[in-house]
Amino acid sequence: MQKSKIDSRLNKLKEKLQEENDILHEVVDSFRELDKIAYKLGFLSEEQSYATRISWWPMISVLGLYSAGKSTFINHYLGQKLQATATQAVDDKFTVICFSDDEVVKTLPGIALDADPRFPFYQISKQIEETSTNNQRIDAYLRLKTCPSEQLRGKIVIDSPGFDADSQRDSTLHITKHIIDLSDLVLVFFDAHHPEPGAMRDTLKHLVTETIDRADSNKFLYILNQMDITAREDSPEEVVAAWQRSLAHAGLTAGQRFYIYNPELCLPIENQEVRVRLERKCQANLTDIHKRLEQVGEDRAYRVISMLEHTAKAIEEKMVPQLEELIQRWKSRTYWTGTVFLLLLLAALAAGLGFAPAETRTEIWSWLTNFEDPMGIGIRIGGLVFVLIFLQLNSAKIAANTILKQIKSEFEDEYTRDGLMRAFRKNTRFSRALFIWIISQPVGWSQKIQRRIGDVLNSVNGYVQQLNDRFTNPSGKQSAVALEQTTE
Repeated sequence: MQKSKIDSRLNKLKEKLQEENDILHEVVDSFRELDKIAYKLGFLSEEQSYATRISWWPMISVLGLYSAGKSTFINHYLGQKLQATATQAVDDKFTVICFSDDEVVKTLPGIALDADPRFPFYQISKQIEETSTNNQRIDAYLRLKTCPSEQLRGKIVIDSPGFDADSQRDSTLHITKHIIDLSDLVLVFFDAHHPEPGAMRDTLKHLVTETIDRADSNKFLYILNQMDITAREDSPEEVVAAWQRSLAHAGLTAGQRFYIYNPELCLPIENQEVRVRLERKCQANLTDIHKRLEQVGEDRAYRVISMLEHTAKAIEEKMVPQLEELIQRWKSRTYWTGTVFLLLLLAALAAGLGFAPAETRTEIWSWLTNFEDPMGIGIRIGGLVFVLIFLQLNSAKIAANTILKQIKSEFEDEYTRDGLMRAFRKNTRFSRALFIWIISQPVGWSQKIQRRIGDVLNSVNGYVQQLNDRFTNPSGKQSAVALEQTTE
């Protein structure tokens, strides 16, 4: 039943993608193939899919201080006043903004995001409830807004609440990390009024220090906003220098940094020389930011394909070896636990016999060494086998529970942790524990499965080449269509 539900959702996703990107809609099938492999290995439950862990539409996140002009920037980019703006925190929810043909802006509750695999918050409600300290549900943190702006076609924009205004809530930090992981472009806004480190301590920690060593760190744009206001009171160069020192103090010595202001809402700057210099630089920076925003669609297609490759390699090169190591750890711990139990049992029997009368000990020894009675031999062998199996099964169970607790503490990434725990349980059930000493590999892992993973990895190259054909032309030759258009 659960599997049919996820199949239905992926079918709808594929139909929607087919209208917009005929390459990515094929990638859905490759993710399905990885799902089937993960079901066999136990890394996924049947209501899960790797395809729902990514955003299939380009995703732009706008994060930062509550006073940094995030919503104002979004309104300017969309060409309409969609988000409320103020100098104080006016919103404590993450707003996911997507395109709609309807001219009327609609605001939908968080469940609209939680139940739709096309969005980056599919089934996040469970995680929110687990991290929330006051039993708040998804609607307390997320909402969906529709907007008819052409800038949104094929994109998703996320406006975050003021980061420092709510930095202590675990669920907010969890959602922020989730957004950062899935985004194709992350705009981190700072307030030019307060460029010093103390004013943005939490922002520097969570949105700068913890992101600079990421493999995808080039998707972060650091933006000092509202330069027109601070330029009326201070030297723009000094403000920018103070801000850059704050970033450097947080560990960011490179990366893309911009300083801007909203040209539609800017305040007049009396010093004309400063105004012209600042206007020229800010406009150039704003143009560069908008170019990155427009390019995000191309980035997303490559990123989805890259995620397919990453997932396939992670199964083969990371998850399976980790599972194999856990199984070996389980076998070793079962051996030593069983040995200890056996020694304790023997010690207890020896102690019991030691306190028994001499006649009783003689009778027991005589019975044990009597090899002429077939029934007695059978009883003794059967009893010994029963005791050994009992000790082995209980030792295996105790060892498995101990290792499950270790997995919880050893693996921080929730997807890796949950997948390994699920697969480990599958590999330590009764039938496996009974024949623990002849186990050679995880359940479902075989040369056939390895070939299937290899086929998925080979498909990645084909997808990339198809995308390259759209955006590049190394030969310099005109296609038949382009040539026909030129002659006309």
